[in-house]
Amino acid sequence: MRIGLISDTHGLLRPEALQALAGVEHIIHAGDIGAAEVIGSLRSIAPVDAVRGNNDKGPWAKEFPPSLAFEFGGVGIHVLHDLNELDIDPAAAGFRVVVAGHSHKPQVVERDGVLFVNPGSAGPRRFSLPVTIGYLTVGNGRARAEIRPLL
Repeated sequence: MRIGLISDTHGLLRPEALQALAGVEHIIHAGDIGAAEVIGSLRSIAPVDAVRGNNDKGPWAKEFPPSLAFEFGGVGIHVLHDLNELDIDPAAAGFRVVVAGHSHKPQVVERDGVLFVNPGSAGPRRFSLPVTIGYLTVGNGRARAEIRPLL
């Protein structure tokens, strides 16, 4: 299963992001969505799970929890916006993947058997950081992640 990872859109859903996510089976948005319309547009591609980021304010944002936990392809996945707010030991809790945004810095790193993925920011460019999304491929209890630049 191929899952699209996106974060920190801040209300800007670039056409390049929509094109890059075309064909994924599911989408995870790791917060700082910026507007309900972003999720609506993503749902035209695939089912979406999203968490609320620190900049997601107002009535529309209340439907999104601060964190999510689920399983795809035999892989436990924990999602939150800011990795600094992770209050569990993901390996001990049975998670193989943690997805978080917030920093706008794309990263894929494995620590203690857990894959930590930050898809970076697909929204407005911040400083000199790249504009990116990510992919998570899961199946048979295994996970692999990659980052894709959009611009």
